[in-house]
Amino acid sequence: MKLLHLSDLHLGKRLNEFSLVEDQKYILNQILEIVDRETPDALVIAGDVYDKAVPSVEAVGLFDDFLVRLAEKRLPVFVISGNHDSPERISFGSRLLDISGIHLSPVYSGQVEPITLQDEFGPVHFYLLPFVKPIHVRRFFPEEPTDTYSQALSTAIGHLELNRQERNVLVTHQFVTGALRSDSEEISLGGADHVDSSVFRDFDYVALGHLHAPQNCGSEHIRYCGTPLKYSFSEARDEKSVTIVQLGEKGSLSVRTTALKPLRELVELRGSFEELTSREFYQGTSWQEDYTHLTLTDEEDIPDALGKLRLIYRGLMKLDYDNARTRSNAEITGETVQRNKSPLELFADFYELQNNRPMTAQQLVFLEELITRMEEN
Repeated sequence: MKLLHLSDLHLGKRLNEFSLVEDQKYILNQILEIVDRETPDALVIAGDVYDKAVPSVEAVGLFDDFLVRLAEKRLPVFVISGNHDSPERISFGSRLLDISGIHLSPVYSGQVEPITLQDEFGPVHFYLLPFVKPIHVRRFFPEEPTDTYSQALSTAIGHLELNRQERNVLVTHQFVTGALRSDSEEISLGGADHVDSSVFRDFDYVALGHLHAPQNCGSEHIRYCGTPLKYSFSEARDEKSVTIVQLGEKGSLSVRTTALKPLRELVELRGSFEELTSREFYQGTSWQEDYTHLTLTDEEDIPDALGKLRLIYRGLMKLDYDNARTRSNAEITGETVQRNKSPLELFADFYELQNNRPMTAQQLVFLEELITRMEEN
């Protein structure tokens, strides 16, 4: 049985106040092309369908269109809610959609009924376990250990009626200990949300969502597929993909990936203002249309740098400086101020502390004239 594993669509997400709806529509169309090419037996979406619990109209429209097109292909689809989703909203209409082969995880109730597909090797049971916290599991199993995420998941899984002689697939949305995070993910204090991979030992494949980098967790059968798009500049050098899973007879598994090509890349560039605005630097690249993070190395701030650079880099999302001032900002306290100095000397000291270099002679002349005019008024 061939599965196509997706997660963390984050439909409706904005990155540095830029809407990504157009980019997400593009990548969903690309995934549908992969479905046509790979002809999987089922498609899995392991949580974080939306970026917010109350998604935008555009985000709901995108997902609706995606599901309709999958249903037209008679492709079984398994969807769970993630920590960004509202489980009640994700599960809405699930009993009606079951008829179309679109299976949405219900709100966790202490029981998870499997959905079974068949192939030449027999049944494959799919368990849809949405994102849960210890408090959600404790509500239904108050006498069992649920203090940590590992304990809660172990308790929830322990109450699944697994036939260990047959193939079982778990779709869930958690952070497995040892996996690598990206900047675009929510992080809990002290790693309190960690789940030990040993709780998944009885499954033939665990389709994970939550982390944005594709990776295995100690074993090929426990896997994050990652996001279909880059959602932070920490992911700029990542290659996004979908995961293709081939389940053979019991104990037989192979996993591979198919690369995704975004409408626009996330690009990080650095240099002086003069370098970055040089036609020779950007000509022949896609940088003018890509989403960019520029770092200026000029020692002097460039007036209206953002506006000027956006005339060239239309997708400029973030602008930083890397110079003597930004590399080492001194802390300015009351002890720093020497009250026996003149206003000119005090400001010159303040400027040097703030910018890690003294004022120029031209700046000193300008400041002295300014202070004189202020005193005369």
